[in-house]
Amino acid sequence: MDEESESLILGTLLALSGGLMDAYSFILRGHVFANAQTGNILFLGIYLCSGQWEQVLHYLFPVAGFTAGIFISELMHLSRLRPVHWKQTILAAEAFLLLLVPFIPLDLFANSLTSFVCGMQVQTFRKLKGHPFATTMCIGNLRSGTVSFVTWLCRKDHRHLRSAAAYYYVILCFVAGAVLGNALAPVTGLYTITGCSLLLASSWIVLHFQHRRHVLDELDQF
Repeated sequence: MDEESESLILGTLLALSGGLMDAYSFILRGHVFANAQTGNILFLGIYLCSGQWEQVLHYLFPVAGFTAGIFISELMHLSRLRPVHWKQTILAAEAFLLLLVPFIPLDLFANSLTSFVCGMQVQTFRKLKGHPFATTMCIGNLRSGTVSFVTWLCRKDHRHLRSAAAYYYVILCFVAGAVLGNALAPVTGLYTITGCSLLLASSWIVLHFQHRRHVLDELDQF
């Protein structure tokens, strides 16, 4: 199922979810980044220096949650759970956990759980059409897309142009997710995060049918 999980449609849904999660945590949950842990660590250092310990915890917990998400995802990867593929298990877990977030009153714990989900996602889905990419942050995609574009300019190999287009497309999907989160926040409030659950559930369905089609294609070859 590794090849199926690198499809453009799955990358689209996951990038939309990533942007929406970041918008939710920043707009509605105390200006914390669910995905961009560099920003959280920056603020953590600033408040640590000034001795504002409540704010230190405000940013430390999401970083810890993100790290725990990576840990759990890789543990499940190495365990290779059967019969349900581990990536489908991760998507189901993400969708379920985000449904709990609106009912957590304290931003500290709500952000930690959201970042935990982001950590699982960024560790689980790391390729798009064979190229390294991320669905929960943009800096790596921006670098890789620009490098591919420059390579195309120099070598005129259209494979690199297609690669650059895919990276920039994923960035646009992330931005679209953030725009969606910003538009929904005044209307749906803390329940805005359930939009991510819907996107992740859709990702599970896409991955399931792509895997099923792949299995049927393999059987047809015999």
